[in-house]
Amino acid sequence: MSARDRIRAVAETLREPRSVNWISEQADAAWSTTNEELQDLVDQGQLRRVEAGETTRYQPDYTRLLFEEIRSLIEENTREELRNELAAITEEIEKWQATYDVETWEELEQSLADGDLSSDELHERRDVITRWEENLEDRRLIKHALVLYSDVEAAREQMMDVADRAMR
Repeated sequence: MSARDRIRAVAETLREPRSVNWISEQADAAWSTTNEELQDLVDQGQLRRVEAGETTRYQPDYTRLLFEEIRSLIEENTREELRNELAAITEEIEKWQATYDVETWEELEQSLADGDLSSDELHERRDVITRWEENLEDRRLIKHALVLYSDVEAAREQMMDVADRAMR
């Protein structure tokens, strides 16, 4: 993996704004190469530059990432597949609610403090909490995708019509 590939890999996984120095160190790349690559990523709209006092930091463009994820869901799934996934997520959450007699993952998390749980039960509940949080995020994205599905299909058809006319 090249230095630029490592820089991109680090930049794509940022959870908070980071400096060129930090990214350079994580990517094991020269500062100048890191600075150039980060500027390229900003120019391409993949990163945002954030001024923090006298330090420039970089973070992903979370809005762009959100829309890319929604677009991928629409392009890779039929409307029916998205609906089925939404139903499966709801069923799984309802199962956890019944199994643990809670309404939210936060309530389940509070149950971890119960002194009478074995280590296996603690691990199981922690795994369920993680999956529950992931399911809620997936459900949110799928709902957005379903709301926008018709609009994206119409835009795609319009692009194809324009391309067809240009070919004539």
